[in-house]
Amino acid sequence: MKVTVLVGSKSDLELAEKVRSRLTEFQVPCEVHVASAHRTPEKVERLVADPATDVFVAMAGLSAALPGVVAARTLKPVIGVPLHRGLGLDSLLSVVQMPPGIPVASVGLDAAENAALLAVEILGLAHPELLPRLTAYRAKWREEPAPAPSSAGTA
Repeated sequence: MKVTVLVGSKSDLELAEKVRSRLTEFQVPCEVHVASAHRTPEKVERLVADPATDVFVAMAGLSAALPGVVAARTLKPVIGVPLHRGLGLDSLLSVVQMPPGIPVASVGLDAAENAALLAVEILGLAHPELLPRLTAYRAKWREEPAPAPSSAGTA
């Protein structure tokens, strides 16, 4: 069981670490890599070919091509995280408007933690030991008020 997180730029590593942190909480192994769909396509190809990865999280801003490029090269689930750069609308639309036949699950702008939770839910289909952890996590949210979303939409 493993999640691979790909970010298009070193400047996106801070958000990728939020994915890694949440996955660690659920005891899900995770690797984070900087790999650009445009600048290092060979590296993206190599990472996508890793047979140990069960779910990919691809985070990108601006044209946000990375999630679609990953999805085009694998039959495994890909979760796209559009990153807030400028208005963020360009990356949001790029991630949610995939062509037919190349689906990418999408979360909100900068919603790294939701991407991690969605990855855990997907993994829970094959790894039922994750389900009690998800149940406990959700129960915690019923007991504590949710934090107010930031202006960048990181809820």
